[in-house]
Amino acid sequence: MLEQLKEQLWKLHLELPKNGLVTWTGGNVSARDPETNLVAIKPSGVMYDDLRPEDHVVLDLEGNIVEGKLKPSSDTASHLYIYRNRPDVNGVVHTHSAYATAFAAVGQPIPVYLTAIADEFGGPIPCAGFAQIGGEEIGQQVVEHIGSSPAVLLKNHGVFTVGKSAKAAVKAAVMVEDVAKAVWLALQLGQPDVIPAEDVAKLHDRYTNVYGQ
Repeated sequence: MLEQLKEQLWKLHLELPKNGLVTWTGGNVSARDPETNLVAIKPSGVMYDDLRPEDHVVLDLEGNIVEGKLKPSSDTASHLYIYRNRPDVNGVVHTHSAYATAFAAVGQPIPVYLTAIADEFGGPIPCAGFAQIGGEEIGQQVVEHIGSSPAVLLKNHGVFTVGKSAKAAVKAAVMVEDVAKAVWLALQLGQPDVIPAEDVAKLHDRYTNVYGQ
């Protein structure tokens, strides 16, 4: 079931350790199939090097396991909450990437100090509140605070990103850590200036509608 989607999800999971976004078994990616509304997600506690496409667990939006022999991620309920409340989202990623999580630890959003932040996120990367792991509470925080951004920090926890596809959500997770590191380094040198909102809007529009092929 969803063999092509699970193959893509397996390859995207390998991008997390490759880009330094996770350690050991932490973090996860899920993908929703727009045709069936079924969701595939990483199994809980499986090492990335040991993960296989067929290991991914397939569930419906209510959390019923449709296919899979392994236990799904402990963040599954929050992923499903996001999908139920954001029909435009078909991919969700969770990481504890170090620099972005440092901002989450102190409950601080990441301001638009860089054109890369304007390009990818269209504004500051917000920080949601604290929520317990295992239920829908994290998903509720994500939906409540993410706004139009593809990324949100979770206080004392880590990063959640969303996208129109799982690949888009993984890209956003990579970019969150990249800009968080640059901002942290900049703050060691001094106080950066926030890019004016009108310039942020222009940068985001160019990146979204003009940049690339």
